[in-house]
Amino acid sequence: MTTTRLEHAGHVGHAGHVAGDTTVLLKRSLRHILRSPDTIITTAITPIAMLLLFVYVFGSAIRVGGDSYVDYLLPGILLITVASGIAYTAFRLFTDVSSGIFERFQSMPIARSAVLWGHVITSLVANLVSLALVVLVALAMGFRSGAGVLAWLAVLGILVLFTLALTWLAVIPGLTATSVDGVSGFSYPLIFLPFISSAFVPTEGMPGPVRWFAEHQPVTSIVDTIRNLFAGQPLGTGVWVALAWCVGLLVLAYALAMRTYRRKLG
Repeated sequence: MTTTRLEHAGHVGHAGHVAGDTTVLLKRSLRHILRSPDTIITTAITPIAMLLLFVYVFGSAIRVGGDSYVDYLLPGILLITVASGIAYTAFRLFTDVSSGIFERFQSMPIARSAVLWGHVITSLVANLVSLALVVLVALAMGFRSGAGVLAWLAVLGILVLFTLALTWLAVIPGLTATSVDGVSGFSYPLIFLPFISSAFVPTEGMPGPVRWFAEHQPVTSIVDTIRNLFAGQPLGTGVWVALAWCVGLLVLAYALAMRTYRRKLG
Protein backbone atom coordinates (compact mmCIF):
# COMPACT_ATOMS: atom_id res chain seq x y z
CA MET A 1 0.00 0.00 0.00
CA THR A 2 2.78 2.42 0.94
CA THR A 3 4.73 1.58 -2.23
CA THR A 4 1.63 2.17 -4.38
CA ARG A 5 1.05 5.55 -2.75
CA LEU A 6 4.66 6.55 -3.28
CA GLU A 7 4.48 5.53 -6.96
CA HIS A 8 1.24 7.50 -7.36
CA ALA A 9 2.81 10.55 -5.71
CA GLY A 10 5.82 10.18 -7.99
CA HIS A 11 3.62 10.15 -11.11
CA VAL A 12 1.69 13.18 -9.88
CA GLY A 13 4.91 15.00 -9.07
CA HIS A 14 6.34 14.20 -12.52
CA ALA A 15 3.17 15.43 -14.25
CA GLY A 16 3.29 18.63 -12.22
CA HIS A 17 6.97 19.04 -13.12
CA VAL A 18 6.22 18.67 -16.84
CA ALA A 19 3.28 21.09 -16.64
CA GLY A 20 5.35 23.67 -14.75
CA ASP A 21 8.28 23.48 -17.18
CA THR A 22 5.92 23.62 -20.16
CA THR A 23 4.29 26.76 -18.75
CA VAL A 24 7.67 28.46 -18.34
CA LEU A 25 8.74 27.62 -21.91
CA LEU A 26 5.31 28.59 -23.24
CA LYS A 27 5.66 32.03 -21.69
CA ARG A 28 9.09 32.35 -23.30
CA SER A 29 7.73 31.52 -26.76
CA LEU A 30 4.70 33.79 -26.35
CA ARG A 31 6.97 36.68 -25.35
CA HIS A 32 8.87 36.22 -28.61
CA ILE A 33 5.62 36.42 -30.56
CA LEU A 34 4.42 39.49 -28.65
CA ARG A 35 7.71 41.21 -29.45
CA SER A 36 7.16 40.54 -33.15
CA PRO A 37 3.38 40.45 -33.77
CA ASP A 38 4.12 40.70 -37.49
CA THR A 39 4.49 36.90 -37.34
CA ILE A 40 0.77 36.45 -36.72
CA ILE A 41 -0.13 39.21 -39.18
CA THR A 42 2.05 37.65 -41.88
CA THR A 43 0.50 34.25 -41.22
CA ALA A 44 -2.97 35.69 -41.73
CA ILE A 45 -2.10 37.77 -44.81
CA THR A 46 -1.85 34.83 -47.23
CA PRO A 47 -5.27 33.30 -46.43
CA ILE A 48 -6.90 36.75 -46.27
CA ALA A 49 -5.44 37.60 -49.68
CA MET A 50 -6.84 34.30 -51.04
CA LEU A 51 -10.21 35.09 -49.50
CA LEU A 52 -10.30 38.51 -51.15
CA LEU A 53 -9.04 37.19 -54.48
CA PHE A 54 -11.45 34.28 -54.81
CA VAL A 55 -14.51 36.13 -53.55
CA TYR A 56 -14.11 39.39 -55.47
CA VAL A 57 -12.27 38.18 -58.60
CA PHE A 58 -13.34 34.58 -59.19
CA GLY A 59 -16.44 34.35 -57.03
CA SER A 60 -18.91 35.47 -59.68
CA ALA A 61 -17.70 32.74 -62.04
CA ILE A 62 -17.92 29.89 -59.51
CA ARG A 63 -21.25 28.17 -58.92
CA VAL A 64 -21.77 26.68 -55.46
CA GLY A 65 -25.52 26.31 -55.36
CA GLY A 66 -27.54 28.86 -53.45
CA ASP A 67 -24.83 29.71 -50.92
CA SER A 68 -22.89 32.94 -50.84
CA TYR A 69 -19.39 32.17 -52.10
CA VAL A 70 -17.71 33.70 -49.03
CA ASP A 71 -19.81 31.34 -46.87
CA TYR A 72 -18.74 28.41 -49.04
CA LEU A 73 -15.07 29.44 -49.14
CA LEU A 74 -14.33 30.32 -45.50
CA PRO A 75 -13.90 26.75 -44.10
CA GLY A 76 -11.16 25.98 -46.62
CA ILE A 77 -9.44 29.31 -45.96
CA LEU A 78 -9.40 28.50 -42.24
CA LEU A 79 -7.48 25.28 -42.93
CA ILE A 80 -5.05 27.17 -45.17
CA THR A 81 -4.54 29.62 -42.30
CA VAL A 82 -3.45 26.77 -40.04
CA ALA A 83 -1.17 25.28 -42.71
CA SER A 84 0.43 28.69 -43.19
CA GLY A 85 0.87 29.21 -39.45
CA ILE A 86 2.61 25.95 -38.63
CA ALA A 87 5.50 26.89 -40.92
CA TYR A 88 6.49 29.44 -38.26
CA THR A 89 6.32 26.73 -35.60
CA ALA A 90 8.84 24.64 -37.50
CA PHE A 91 11.00 27.73 -38.02
CA ARG A 92 10.96 28.69 -34.31
CA LEU A 93 11.95 25.16 -33.30
CA PHE A 94 14.65 25.05 -35.99
CA THR A 95 16.02 28.34 -34.64
CA ASP A 96 16.25 26.91 -31.12
CA VAL A 97 18.00 23.79 -32.41
CA SER A 98 20.49 25.59 -34.67
CA SER A 99 21.33 28.32 -32.14
CA GLY A 100 22.31 25.87 -29.41
CA ILE A 101 19.51 26.86 -27.02
CA PHE A 102 17.97 23.44 -27.54
CA GLU A 103 21.08 21.68 -26.17
CA ARG A 104 21.21 24.16 -23.29
CA PHE A 105 17.66 23.26 -22.33
CA GLN A 106 18.59 19.58 -22.32
CA SER A 107 21.41 20.24 -19.86
CA MET A 108 19.04 22.00 -17.46
CA PRO A 109 16.83 20.23 -14.87
CA ILE A 110 13.65 20.53 -16.92
CA ALA A 111 11.32 17.91 -18.37
CA ARG A 112 12.51 17.00 -21.84
CA SER A 113 9.03 16.87 -23.35
CA ALA A 114 8.31 20.39 -22.06
CA VAL A 115 10.56 21.85 -24.77
CA LEU A 116 8.31 20.51 -27.53
CA TRP A 117 5.04 21.16 -25.71
CA GLY A 118 6.01 24.80 -25.23
CA HIS A 119 6.35 25.21 -29.00
CA VAL A 120 3.20 23.20 -29.74
CA ILE A 121 0.95 25.19 -27.40
CA THR A 122 2.46 28.45 -28.67
CA SER A 123 1.55 27.35 -32.19
CA LEU A 124 -2.00 26.62 -31.09
CA VAL A 125 -2.43 30.05 -29.47
CA ALA A 126 -0.88 31.91 -32.44
CA ASN A 127 -3.01 30.00 -34.96
CA LEU A 128 -6.21 30.67 -33.02
CA VAL A 129 -5.45 34.40 -33.14
CA SER A 130 -4.80 34.18 -36.90
CA LEU A 131 -8.04 32.23 -37.39
CA ALA A 132 -9.96 34.90 -35.47
CA LEU A 133 -8.50 37.61 -37.74
CA VAL A 134 -9.56 35.67 -40.85
CA VAL A 135 -13.10 35.20 -39.51
CA LEU A 136 -13.37 38.93 -38.75
CA VAL A 137 -12.32 39.77 -42.32
CA ALA A 138 -14.85 37.25 -43.66
CA LEU A 139 -17.59 38.85 -41.57
CA ALA A 140 -16.67 42.24 -43.03
CA MET A 141 -16.96 40.67 -46.51
CA GLY A 142 -20.46 39.37 -45.84
CA PHE A 143 -19.97 35.99 -44.23
CA ARG A 144 -23.00 35.02 -42.20
CA SER A 145 -23.73 31.91 -40.17
CA GLY A 146 -26.89 30.65 -38.53
CA ALA A 147 -24.85 28.33 -36.31
CA GLY A 148 -25.54 28.27 -32.60
CA VAL A 149 -23.04 28.28 -29.77
CA LEU A 150 -22.61 24.49 -29.80
CA ALA A 151 -21.94 24.47 -33.55
CA TRP A 152 -19.30 27.21 -33.17
CA LEU A 153 -17.69 25.23 -30.33
CA ALA A 154 -17.68 22.14 -32.56
CA VAL A 155 -15.93 24.14 -35.30
CA LEU A 156 -13.41 25.35 -32.74
CA GLY A 157 -12.80 21.79 -31.55
CA ILE A 158 -12.17 20.53 -35.08
CA LEU A 159 -9.79 23.40 -35.81
CA VAL A 160 -7.90 22.76 -32.55
CA LEU A 161 -7.48 19.07 -33.44
CA PHE A 162 -6.37 19.97 -36.97
CA THR A 163 -3.92 22.57 -35.67
CA LEU A 164 -2.41 20.17 -33.15
CA ALA A 165 -2.04 17.47 -35.83
CA LEU A 166 -0.22 19.78 -38.24
CA THR A 167 1.84 21.34 -35.45
CA TRP A 168 3.21 17.98 -34.34
CA LEU A 169 3.92 17.28 -38.00
CA ALA A 170 5.83 20.58 -38.16
CA VAL A 171 7.97 19.50 -35.20
CA ILE A 172 9.67 16.87 -37.40
CA PRO A 173 11.26 19.28 -39.93
CA GLY A 174 11.90 21.71 -37.09
CA LEU A 175 14.13 19.07 -35.48
CA THR A 176 15.71 17.59 -38.61
CA ALA A 177 16.07 20.40 -41.18
CA THR A 178 19.56 21.62 -42.00
CA SER A 179 18.59 24.95 -43.57
CA VAL A 180 15.92 27.65 -43.38
CA ASP A 181 14.67 26.73 -46.86
CA GLY A 182 14.28 23.13 -45.82
CA VAL A 183 12.29 23.92 -42.70
CA SER A 184 9.95 26.39 -44.43
CA GLY A 185 9.38 24.42 -47.63
CA PHE A 186 7.62 21.47 -46.01
CA SER A 187 4.40 23.46 -45.48
CA TYR A 188 3.84 24.23 -49.17
CA PRO A 189 2.11 20.91 -49.98
CA LEU A 190 -0.15 21.41 -46.94
CA ILE A 191 -1.12 24.89 -48.13
CA PHE A 192 -1.93 23.72 -51.66
CA LEU A 193 -3.73 20.47 -50.71
CA PRO A 194 -7.05 22.34 -50.19
CA PHE A 195 -6.96 23.35 -53.87
CA ILE A 196 -7.62 19.69 -54.76
CA SER A 197 -10.63 19.37 -52.50
CA SER A 198 -14.09 20.83 -52.03
CA ALA A 199 -12.58 23.93 -50.38
CA PHE A 200 -12.87 26.19 -53.45
CA VAL A 201 -15.28 24.41 -55.80
CA PRO A 202 -17.64 21.42 -55.51
CA THR A 203 -15.99 18.13 -56.40
CA GLU A 204 -18.82 17.12 -58.76
CA GLY A 205 -17.34 19.05 -61.68
CA MET A 206 -13.82 17.60 -61.36
CA PRO A 207 -12.40 14.97 -63.74
CA GLY A 208 -12.73 11.38 -62.53
CA PRO A 209 -9.30 10.66 -60.95
CA VAL A 210 -9.04 14.20 -59.51
CA ARG A 211 -12.54 13.94 -58.06
CA TRP A 212 -11.73 10.56 -56.47
CA PHE A 213 -8.62 12.00 -54.83
CA ALA A 214 -10.46 15.14 -53.71
CA GLU A 215 -13.26 13.17 -52.12
CA HIS A 216 -10.95 10.78 -50.28
CA GLN A 217 -8.38 13.16 -48.83
CA PRO A 218 -8.75 14.69 -45.34
CA VAL A 219 -9.33 18.31 -46.34
CA THR A 220 -12.65 17.66 -48.09
CA SER A 221 -14.29 15.86 -45.16
CA ILE A 222 -13.04 18.47 -42.67
CA VAL A 223 -14.09 21.41 -44.86
CA ASP A 224 -17.54 19.90 -45.56
CA THR A 225 -18.11 19.27 -41.84
CA ILE A 226 -17.18 22.85 -40.88
CA ARG A 227 -19.31 24.20 -43.74
CA ASN A 228 -22.34 22.19 -42.58
CA LEU A 229 -21.81 23.35 -38.99
CA PHE A 230 -21.74 26.99 -40.10
CA ALA A 231 -24.87 26.48 -42.21
CA GLY A 232 -26.75 24.52 -39.57
CA GLN A 233 -27.06 21.55 -41.92
CA PRO A 234 -27.18 17.86 -40.91
CA LEU A 235 -23.70 16.42 -40.50
CA GLY A 236 -24.36 12.78 -41.35
CA THR A 237 -21.41 10.39 -41.26
CA GLY A 238 -19.06 13.04 -42.64
CA VAL A 239 -18.33 14.40 -39.18
CA TRP A 240 -16.98 11.03 -38.05
CA VAL A 241 -14.76 10.82 -41.11
CA ALA A 242 -13.44 14.32 -40.39
CA LEU A 243 -12.78 13.49 -36.73
CA ALA A 244 -11.11 10.22 -37.70
CA TRP A 245 -8.76 12.10 -40.04
CA CYS A 246 -7.94 14.74 -37.42
CA VAL A 247 -7.36 12.28 -34.58
CA GLY A 248 -5.53 9.79 -36.81
CA LEU A 249 -3.18 12.46 -38.17
CA LEU A 250 -2.62 13.82 -34.65
CA VAL A 251 -1.69 10.41 -33.22
CA LEU A 252 0.59 9.57 -36.16
CA ALA A 253 2.28 12.99 -36.18
CA TYR A 254 2.80 12.92 -32.40
CA ALA A 255 4.33 9.43 -32.54
CA LEU A 256 6.68 10.36 -35.39
CA ALA A 257 7.65 13.66 -33.74
CA MET A 258 8.47 12.02 -30.40
CA ARG A 259 10.46 9.31 -32.17
CA THR A 260 12.42 11.99 -34.03
CA TYR A 261 12.92 13.89 -30.76
CA ARG A 262 14.29 10.82 -28.96
CA ARG A 263 16.71 10.21 -31.83
CA LYS A 264 17.78 13.86 -31.69
CA LEU A 265 18.51 13.54 -27.98
CA GLY A 266 20.39 10.30 -28.58
